[in-house]
Amino acid sequence: QVQVVESGGGLVQVGGSLRLSCTASGLKFDDYAMVWFRQAPGKEREGVSCASWSGASTYYADSVKGRATISRDNAKNTLHLQMNSLKPEDTAMYYCAVANGGFCSASWRSYEYNYWGQGTQVTVSS
Repeated sequence: QVQVVESGGGLVQVGGSLRLSCTASGLKFDDYAMVWFRQAPGKEREGVSCASWSGASTYYADSVKGRATISRDNAKNTLHLQMNSLKPEDTAMYYCAVANGGFCSASWRSYEYNYWGQGTQVTVSS
């Protein structure tokens, strides 16, 4: 049984930083690319970042490019998202998803994934 668990969210002031983590079990973690999504109340889900199985290839939404860094520790089955210079518009529930293969597809931001975590809330206050 695949389980995905996010952590690291919280309340932070504008300009602050957070490091989100995602742990996946029940699968061979380094066989799969991993993806971060977020969803704010009343808005559509947004693909934030994707990392290939090795972490060598990474992709970002324009909204976070230059402020976010995705990384993974395959020995610990863990994915991270370092978010810096946080803005109020970064406020959302952040979710981690397991891709269907080892690489981020061209449609990684809109693809339907089978395994998701329950999310971790990030709130940026001004």
